[in-house]
Amino acid sequence: MSLSPTQQTLLDYLREHINAQGYPPSQMEIAAALGFRQNRSARLHLEALAKAGHIEWLGGQARGIRLINRQAPAKIMQVPLLGRVAAGKPIASDAEVRRQVSLDAALFQLRPDYLLEVLGESMLLDGILPHDLIGVHRTPEARSGQTVVARLDGEFTVKRLERKGARIRLLPRNPAFAPIEVDPRSNDFAIEGLFAGLIRPG
Repeated sequence: MSLSPTQQTLLDYLREHINAQGYPPSQMEIAAALGFRQNRSARLHLEALAKAGHIEWLGGQARGIRLINRQAPAKIMQVPLLGRVAAGKPIASDAEVRRQVSLDAALFQLRPDYLLEVLGESMLLDGILPHDLIGVHRTPEARSGQTVVARLDGEFTVKRLERKGARIRLLPRNPAFAPIEVDPRSNDFAIEGLFAGLIRPG
């Protein structure tokens, strides 16, 4: 099924956003980026892309969009599941390998070096739910606005990173949770990796 110019623009925007941020945009962000007056227009075009087989879209789920590579065959990789990470207050993470998980590489926007099981609900608005397995692309560098796994005083958390000058905050995506203020002078803080995507155990 051929795409309209608007649908092709939307598909290109989805690819660019996911490649840059590591997660799909919300319908509100789509509407703003493409100049739609209401979210309903974004929803209709997402439905068209899903019908054409370019995306998998879970309409009732925040950011429930996954690009479908229709040309490439599935590339299966083995990724270690290392432990748990907090989507809430930081918690200690067990670094021992719990098991190896077979995954289709197309499920992830960045290559995951390992998986962590999510505990807590602070990232609900980004579609990250308790017991999801998130892929982590190991890197010590991250830009403001990216979702990261961070180590804070020996404990681990997944949050949206915010940098303003020397100020660092770890932002939840649930209004019930407060941002975490980081002082590099007194806190043992490091970026462990970037959020690469997730799988939801059945």
